[in-house]
Amino acid sequence: MYCIGLISGTSVDGIDAALVEITGTGIELQVKLIAEETFPYPARLREQILAVCGGQSLSMAEFAELDDAIATQFALAAQKIQTSNPPAQLIGSHGQTVFHRPPFLEETENQSKIGYSLQLGRGEVIANLTGIPTVCNFRAADIAAGGQGAPMVSKVDACLLSHPTLYRCVQNIGGIGNVTYLPARQQNDWEESVCGWDTGPGNALLDLAVSKLTGGRQTFDKDGNWAAQGMPDRELVERWLAHDFFQQSPPKSTGRELFSQTYLDACWQEAQTHQLSEADWLATLTEFTVASIVHSYRTFLPRMPDEVLLCGGGSRNHYLKRRLEEKLAGEAKVLTTDEVGISANAKEAIAFAVLAYWRFCCSFPGNLVQVTGAKQSVLLGEIHLPVTT
Repeated sequence: MYCIGLISGTSVDGIDAALVEITGTGIELQVKLIAEETFPYPARLREQILAVCGGQSLSMAEFAELDDAIATQFALAAQKIQTSNPPAQLIGSHGQTVFHRPPFLEETENQSKIGYSLQLGRGEVIANLTGIPTVCNFRAADIAAGGQGAPMVSKVDACLLSHPTLYRCVQNIGGIGNVTYLPARQQNDWEESVCGWDTGPGNALLDLAVSKLTGGRQTFDKDGNWAAQGMPDRELVERWLAHDFFQQSPPKSTGRELFSQTYLDACWQEAQTHQLSEADWLATLTEFTVASIVHSYRTFLPRMPDEVLLCGGGSRNHYLKRRLEEKLAGEAKVLTTDEVGISANAKEAIAFAVLAYWRFCCSFPGNLVQVTGAKQSVLLGEIHLPVTT
């Protein structure tokens, strides 16, 4: 079956689209990438999304307009990725996350509160604009089962990237970083031993800092070239790593609600007495992302991996990758998923095509309870069929 996966992550760079051919059932799938592309949001729409993620209030009418505008862009991406390619029979759309609140304990009532996560870009709009069945809202069922609703793609990582003898970490670096730990398949209980969680900031703080330093003329540090000219302040990094999130045991998830402009401003105020250059500031934020990943591995993994496979926008940041290699020297080899046969740029979009296939074609649960903390395995995603006349 030809399936399209669509996602725009917490960096809000644009819509990543992947057209894939999927065969097989359950965990034993074969996935062939036919086409991949990132479709940038119109500038004004991106600004609106970032403002909402930053806490800007909307009327219900404005909310509805934003939801429909995002869905329209996702539908356009699905239509464009099929140009000169086989027509798709199914779409899996993660949508655009604008709010994520993990489950928590209400201390005043000593009662566990269910999480909440909101992705805009309605699947019913995408289905009817494209004429293709669409699966969306993947997080909701896991959250209803008491889970974090994130990370969502660990089971797909296990399906596509586990190795017979090597222990691997699949490290996605989008706006937020998340990891899936994959034991060697030769281990008897390898699937039950898969684990994963959000590691902390990925590109979110870096992108915000670059935008601020350039007055919005740049939205990211291309290849990490600017940060590479600076020197990271390790004292600041160690201070920031003392935040409760990094000490919290998995399952855990986070988002722009924590690693936000407000968080960055607080870090900036702490840095004022350290006399950092602009390049030093970006190098320090990059080091924070790297250090949060390494700290997470050394604190929570059952063992260090043989390989770390990078994907997402941060995998293209050469300075970040080099710093991670230096931090893990002698412990793990740092690669990108490109080097083991899965596009680093399209990996997350591919994952949502697979999750849609599992939901629509196989009725196969897509979550891993040991990753999200859900009480049970559940089918992920809501199915929307196009209206026929």
